[in-house]
Amino acid sequence: MEERLDPEAVIEEFEWLSKDAGRVQRETLQKILDENGGAEYLQSCGLNGRTDPDSFKAYVPIVSHSDLELYIQRIADGHSPCALTGKPITTISLSSGTTQGKPKFVPFNDELMESTMQIYKTSFAFRNREYPIGNGKALQFIYGSKQFKTKGGLAAGTATTNVYRNAEFKKTMRAMQTPCCSPDDVIFGPDFHQSLYCHLLCGLIFRDEVQVVSSTFAHSIVHAFRTFEQVWEELVTDIREGTLNSRITVPSIRAAIAKLLRPNPELSNDIHNKILGLSNWYGLIQELFPNTKYIYGIMTGSMEPYLKKLRHYAGELPLLSADYGSSEGWIGANVNPKLPPEQATFAVLPNIGYFEFIPLKEDLNVQEQDMSCKLSAEPKPMGLTDVKIGEEYEILVTNFAAQSSSDARSNATVSGLYRYRLGDVVKVKGFHNSTPELQFICRRNLLLTINIDKNTEKDLQLAVEAAAHLLAEEKLEVVDFTSRVDSATEPGHYVVFWEISGEPRDEILQECCNCLDRSFVDAGYMSSRKVSAIGALELRIVRRGTFHKILDHYVGLGAAVSQFKTPRCVGPTNETVLQILSVNAVRSYFSTAF
Repeated sequence: MEERLDPEAVIEEFEWLSKDAGRVQRETLQKILDENGGAEYLQSCGLNGRTDPDSFKAYVPIVSHSDLELYIQRIADGHSPCALTGKPITTISLSSGTTQGKPKFVPFNDELMESTMQIYKTSFAFRNREYPIGNGKALQFIYGSKQFKTKGGLAAGTATTNVYRNAEFKKTMRAMQTPCCSPDDVIFGPDFHQSLYCHLLCGLIFRDEVQVVSSTFAHSIVHAFRTFEQVWEELVTDIREGTLNSRITVPSIRAAIAKLLRPNPELSNDIHNKILGLSNWYGLIQELFPNTKYIYGIMTGSMEPYLKKLRHYAGELPLLSADYGSSEGWIGANVNPKLPPEQATFAVLPNIGYFEFIPLKEDLNVQEQDMSCKLSAEPKPMGLTDVKIGEEYEILVTNFAAQSSSDARSNATVSGLYRYRLGDVVKVKGFHNSTPELQFICRRNLLLTINIDKNTEKDLQLAVEAAAHLLAEEKLEVVDFTSRVDSATEPGHYVVFWEISGEPRDEILQECCNCLDRSFVDAGYMSSRKVSAIGALELRIVRRGTFHKILDHYVGLGAAVSQFKTPRCVGPTNETVLQILSVNAVRSYFSTAF
C-alpha cells in the first residue's frame, strides 16, 4: 500500500526552510554552481570555481530567453548536451507560445521532477489544513500533447506533458488522495475536444467521489463547463444507456471509457433533474459534484478575467489559486489558500533556486520598455531576503540542473538558467518567516504602446472590466478578449477585440468603446489621445467561437490545452492569430471619448 502524504510534516519542513531563507539561498546557489561549474556557459563567464553570491553577480550577466537560444538550439541538435548544465540535458520542454506567438524551447531534466512534486506537496499541505479532504478523486481538466524527437534525438514535449507522463506525478496525486477521474488514454488523447468530453463524462460517473475540480489554468475550467452547457444532454444519454457517443472516434479513448461506463438510469435522471433546477447555470459545479471541497487552478494574471464566470459556475464553492511559476521556473507556493485569487500571495521556497529582484519604480509606465537593457542602466538586483514590503520587482531566476530542488505549480521546472529574466512584475505583500510572500502584478513585456504610452496586460484587463459592466446591465458578458496596436493608420491606435455572449445594441457597444478608451488611465496615453498623437480606440466584435479557433491554432502548433493562455496583446509577427481575428470581425466601433 502506497504511503499517504503527511501534510503537517510537509508544513514543518517548509517552516524550517523559511526561517533562515538567506542561509538557504546561499547554500542553494553554491550547490547550483558546484553542479554546473563545468558547463560551457558558466565557463565562458569566468567564474573559475567561485560560488559566492558577490562573484556570481559580478561575472554572470542578466539574460533573457533570446540570449540563450543559441545554446538551447545546440543542445536540441545534439551538439552540446552540457552547454548550460553540468550533466547532459535529455529532454526539451515547450512553452505555450501564446506570449511570443511561437513556443520556446527550454531545457528540462527528469531529475527535477522530484522537486516539482515537492511544491505540489507544500501547497497541498496548506490547502488541506484549511479544506481537508478524504479519500476521493479529482476532476482534472488536464491534457497531454504529442511528444517528438529533436534533431539531436532529445525527447520534446510541453512542460505539462512532461509532468503528467511521469510516474511520480501519479504517485503524488494518490498520496494526496486525489487521483484523477480520467484514465491516461483520455488525458493523452490526440483530440482535446474528445478528451474534454470524456473528462466531463468521467467526472459524472464518479460524481459522488469528486472532491476537487481543477486544471492548470482557470480558463480550462471555464472552457470545460461552457462546453458542458452544449453537450450535457448527450452526456446524460451516454450514462443512461451505458454507451459512448459516436462523437468519440479515437479507439484508445473509447476502449478506456468502455471499462468505466455502464447503463445507469438512476444517475442519469439525477443529473438531468439537477440541471433543470439550475438558474442560468449558477452553481453548476456544486450541483453536479456535491462533495467537492474547492476549485483549484492558476487564477492570477491573465486568468483573472475568467474568475467572474468561474464563480458563477462554482456557486458557493471556494476558488483557490494554484502556485506561482512559469515554463522557465517555479517561484513559490500558495500558503494562504483562504485569500481570494485576486489577493493571492506566494511564499518563495528558498531551496528551489536562487532568486534576485530588480527594483521597479512605483509607476511601471516610466520604466524602459527595452527588456535587454544592461544592468548598469537599471537598479542593482536585490537578494531574496532584502526586498521591501510594498515594493514592486522584476524576478531573476537561477535554477538547478539535476539535483533535488523544491518547485511549484503545474509545469515542470526548466534547467540551466542563470540570472534569467522571467519578465514578471511582483509586489512584496509580506514575509512568511524570512521568505517573502509575492503577489503577481503583470507581465512586464506585454505592452500596448505607440507614443509615450505604456499600458500593461493589467491595464487592459481593468479597462475591459470597466466597459464590461455596461454589458452586464444587458445580461451579456465578454467571453474573451485581446488587443493589438494598429500602426498602419496615422496616428496609430489601439484595437480591442471582444467576443460577446449575445447581440447587444449598437448604442451599448459604442458606449463600451468610449468607456474602454477612457479607462486607460496611463498619463502618457491620455495626453497623447488629447493631442491626437494616438488615434481613437477601436472596438471590434468577433464571431462566437473565434477564441476557440485561436486555441485550436495553438494546439495545432503542439501546445497543450493545459498550458493555453489567450494572448492579450497580439504582435505583428503573430500573423495567424491576427488573420483569425480579422476574418471573424463582424462589427467595429471607434471611440468618441476624447
